[in-house]
Amino acid sequence: MRLETERLRIRPFVPEDAAELFQVLSDPEVMRFLEPPFNWEQTEAFLQEAGSASPPLVYALERKDSGRLAGSCIFHPYDGPEEYELGWVLRRDCWGQGFAWEVTKALAVQAGRMGLESLVIEFCPEQGASRKLAEKFGFRPAGTRDGLEVYRYSLKKRDENERQKEVF
Repeated sequence: MRLETERLRIRPFVPEDAAELFQVLSDPEVMRFLEPPFNWEQTEAFLQEAGSASPPLVYALERKDSGRLAGSCIFHPYDGPEEYELGWVLRRDCWGQGFAWEVTKALAVQAGRMGLESLVIEFCPEQGASRKLAEKFGFRPAGTRDGLEVYRYSLKKRDENERQKEVF
């Protein structure tokens, strides 16, 4: 999968992304709500296992203006082939610039093209920014799983997503 937003390229990872991905995944502030910061070996393993899976579980987010890695995004089946999980991990200097919104919008459009029924975002209860984005986009609370809040966005029942027209 290769997609473009106004400012980003969503593309498969390549081995040359390892150093920049390490900068993102080793940052304690970036990883605060996810898991402990990665070391080099964990970054390489993540890149190999998740980035090189077929199809990939995560994709690179490349800035169009600089060619630098802005982070990564999650896009893979969740509880079956008709529902995908999406998410993002952005380097700190990319926070607060609307990149997560761009990624979410692009992946929602892609999910619609794929004929998916719904999308899911999971996040720690303390992640206020992720909750705010999910709610603004039209995701609805769908319970918890493994201590994470789960929000679901229906692609088939457009009337349940009052923000549908605003988003697309």
